[in-house]
Amino acid sequence: MVILTAVLVLGIMGLIFGIVLDFASKKFAVEVDERVEAILGVLPGANCGGCGFPGCGGLANAIVEGNAPVNGCPVGGADVGAKVGEIMGISAEAGEKQVAKVICKGTCSSAKDKYEYEGISDCRAANVLNSGAKMCKFGCLGLGTCKDACKFDAISIVDGIAVIDEEKCVNCGKCKEVCPKGIIITKPESQEVVVECNSKEFGKAVKEKCTAGCIGCGMCVKACKFDAIIFEDKIAKIDPNKCVGCMQCVAKCPTKVISGDITKKKKVTIDQELCVGCTVCKKQCKFDAIEGELKEKHKVDADKCVGCHLCMEKCPKKAIKIL
Repeated sequence: MVILTAVLVLGIMGLIFGIVLDFASKKFAVEVDERVEAILGVLPGANCGGCGFPGCGGLANAIVEGNAPVNGCPVGGADVGAKVGEIMGISAEAGEKQVAKVICKGTCSSAKDKYEYEGISDCRAANVLNSGAKMCKFGCLGLGTCKDACKFDAISIVDGIAVIDEEKCVNCGKCKEVCPKGIIITKPESQEVVVECNSKEFGKAVKEKCTAGCIGCGMCVKACKFDAIIFEDKIAKIDPNKCVGCMQCVAKCPTKVISGDITKKKKVTIDQELCVGCTVCKKQCKFDAIEGELKEKHKVDADKCVGCHLCMEKCPKKAIKIL
């Protein structure tokens, strides 16, 4: 009888608690927007934090609340942005892919050391000891802290400096967070021309410590006809919005610290049958490489052409071809 009473009491208590919990779950229920779950379903699930929010869940909530763009996931890129845009009922702007870039060319052969480091293989630890082993206190220490932080196997250590594979890079920002030197920047993937130096010292001091550093000679500024290069903190910096990729700065740089393969530049020619002599290309060319008067057939001086292709973009008759 005692056992039966106990079971009955427990059963009644369970029923009461169940009713209370059911009421509480309905009364205090937090409504979850179905779009959040849908967005989580298309996000890659890397939870890298590169979007600036705490994981994919944080980004999904921010998108629904209007606090983040639909293409805010750096890992998913344009494809994921388009899918999220469909869920939200808005179009995702397909911006150019952004990638990380290490601005240092201080390899083992070009940068001098002030001592031999035998401590923990971590750039942050090495940086505490008199800014690291390299004489240049602004350069890459090459111990691979950024490589260890990268979840996408996009970073490798080559000849003492970190090198980023732009095809694998998703611009999550983890490498930038752990770099004690602050030498990892973000750039458009198509931007080839970059000054790969972060030194804030004068030219003489740079020469004494590294043969591949920016010495502030100004030759790149003089070579650029598009006002795309300025000097800031004793170092040349390129404005990607003004740079057209003519690579004249690459050709003129005495220390070869400006990246860019000038051998890839292709000169152009003008199809005489299509040319109407409008002079649009001639006005566009800043290198005086196009000859011809109004209503006359124009020609390209191959010795002056640098292969910037701006004339091609402006030609209304599509008469300019790459050689």
